[in-house]
Amino acid sequence: MAPGRPATAPSPAALSSTPRRANLRPASLHKPRHKSVICCYGPPVERFPDLAPLALALAIGLLVGLERGWSARSAEAGTRVAGFRSFGLLGLAGGLAALLPLPLAAILLAAGAALVVAGYVRASTDPHARSATAALAGLVTLGLGWFAASGHGVEAVAVAAVMTLILAARHRLHGLLRGISPAEMEAIGRFAIVALVILPLMPDRAMGPLDAWNPRQLWFVVVLVLALSFAGYALARRLGPGRGLLVTAAVGALVSSTAVTAAYARRLREPDPPAAALAAGIAIASAVMLARVLLLTGLLAHLALPALALVLGPALLVQSLLAARLVRRAGASAPAGPVALGNPLDFPPALGLAALVAGLILLSRWLLDRFGGLGIGVLLAVTGLADVDAAILTLSQLPQGTVAPARAGLLLALPVVANSLWKAGLILAIAGPRAGRSAAAPLAITVATAAGSLALALAAGLG
Repeated sequence: MAPGRPATAPSPAALSSTPRRANLRPASLHKPRHKSVICCYGPPVERFPDLAPLALALAIGLLVGLERGWSARSAEAGTRVAGFRSFGLLGLAGGLAALLPLPLAAILLAAGAALVVAGYVRASTDPHARSATAALAGLVTLGLGWFAASGHGVEAVAVAAVMTLILAARHRLHGLLRGISPAEMEAIGRFAIVALVILPLMPDRAMGPLDAWNPRQLWFVVVLVLALSFAGYALARRLGPGRGLLVTAAVGALVSSTAVTAAYARRLREPDPPAAALAAGIAIASAVMLARVLLLTGLLAHLALPALALVLGPALLVQSLLAARLVRRAGASAPAGPVALGNPLDFPPALGLAALVAGLILLSRWLLDRFGGLGIGVLLAVTGLADVDAAILTLSQLPQGTVAPARAGLLLALPVVANSLWKAGLILAIAGPRAGRSAAAPLAITVATAAGSLALALAAGLG
């Protein structure tokens, strides 16, 4: 201000045009003061990426520890070596080891393994509680924690779930072992050799006359059929004849519906037999056979399944309804009695099936060259009189494109119809016309249904 001039108050306009002090602050000063706080307390997984694998390793340990703690819930306090918390810490230790430098990781893993071994040594002093299961589970849990934190979380969780299931099924597995006979144990060993040793060694190329045989494919389908048959055989033995005639028929048909039919037909000749229950058992065995054929076709010749289902689907429905009607008429299930089911994993039946299928494959190639699909149809129908499985295996081994899928499905219906007719005749021949009439009638109705479906499919131009 110039000297001598009086001070004048600023006008209102000047006041409104003068910038306020707050507006003169830098723009950076207007940012929220708590932004750094938000940054420091953001999502933990983003700021600490190691938390997720460590949490997964801990969860794996707690999952296994839950089962281990539950199994030892009746033990006295102080006698349990490891339980829920210990296994959780073992999993966490494995996860930490995966994130530490190698020397520290080795020390931590060695210390965890040493603690597990020390616990086993301590528990082994009691002869009644001597078991390596807990120690092995601890070592596997330690390794799974490391595996999960190493970037293989899905695989580690899957292994932990399977291990927990195996540990929880202790009593059931022990009961299964007590029920296995020496012959069955030997058969299981044979199957392991057949499926895990011989199959990989088989050459995977066409060979033999007309290049009809691919040894690996042929052996694979034989192994598959043997596995399915042995599953039914083992189930039949576990359930036993004490479960009743109807249950025995259902599980026995997984091995051989013809054997069940022949055994029940023989019982129809006995004085005062449970005729309604026996007829129901034969109908159930036939229905299981139809379902088994559809299952094997889906596994071995899936392109032929739609056409085959159009023919056998109505037959299966009719057979099931007839079986249900006979079951209601039979009332309480009668004692089953013995049904001769040979062990399908004995080497003679297995080699016999392989030789039969190999011969049928060669014959089908020759018939296909000479007579086309008609020759194969006749061959499969004749084969079905003895073994429907062999007919399915034969068709599955034909080169792709040799027979159209729809025609292949219709051709597979022929051995099923022939086999059902054969069993109906077998019932009448064994039990006699009077006693066997009621048991053979459902099979005849099923054959008529399948034949009608087949005729409709042919009329529609499906084949």
